[in-house]
Amino acid sequence: MSLGNAFASTMANPPALVIGCGRQAALATRLLRRAGSRAIQILDPRIDPRHWDRVIAPVHDELHGDNVIPMLGSLHDVDDLWLARARSDFAQMADFASPRIALLVGGPSKHWSMDDADFEDALARLRQTMSANRGSLLATASRRTPERWRSILRESGADLVWCDDNDGPNPYRGLLGWADAIVCTADSVNMLSEAAATTVPVYVIGADQIRGRPRAFVETLLTRRRIYPLTDDLTAFAIGPLRESARVAGLLHDWLDSPR
Repeated sequence: MSLGNAFASTMANPPALVIGCGRQAALATRLLRRAGSRAIQILDPRIDPRHWDRVIAPVHDELHGDNVIPMLGSLHDVDDLWLARARSDFAQMADFASPRIALLVGGPSKHWSMDDADFEDALARLRQTMSANRGSLLATASRRTPERWRSILRESGADLVWCDDNDGPNPYRGLLGWADAIVCTADSVNMLSEAAATTVPVYVIGADQIRGRPRAFVETLLTRRRIYPLTDDLTAFAIGPLRESARVAGLLHDWLDSPR
């Protein structure tokens, strides 16, 4: 069998519930449902969702069906307990001056075309705002961040810069936990989803440059006033978190408790 002998054994004795994520897992979950499992598929499988019991997909994927659970953004672990643990694990970040501004940097993609000059200008504007308001700028790159952008970050004068493992443990969790406000590039649905799950405002770099399906996600967050375009006023204030994971989990719990 193409999925291997271990999967063939699983097919012979299918579990009560299977959960898969992404197109590679979609074949396995679809086959196991045929064998008797209840099947949950996460993300658009790119074929008719009727092959699964429940499909969880971002709203911007525009997937429709009676068994489809749409979510705004992506699934993640960020909630009050996660943030409290992050603050405990990175307790040293309490020493940075407030307001602590977390800068989450992704990189160009097929849906987001910010170039080096635009990024450098945005960062210079952010540094100018920080100089006027004082506080601390705590920055982290991601796997998609270009090397030139990493250099710009290192030369920015930020109070903390993490670009790779040479800079020590990744402080991303601590940044979300201790931030008084978050600045995030517009390219990453995952980073924006996790930032929006905190209780602080999120300001976005390059929101007007996002294209394709992720644009609908960014526009929805802007309309809901959960995120804001980057401005010269990084006001820090309490805000209601966006936590789709808990909502989706509740719907699945109700479904699993229902008779087949």
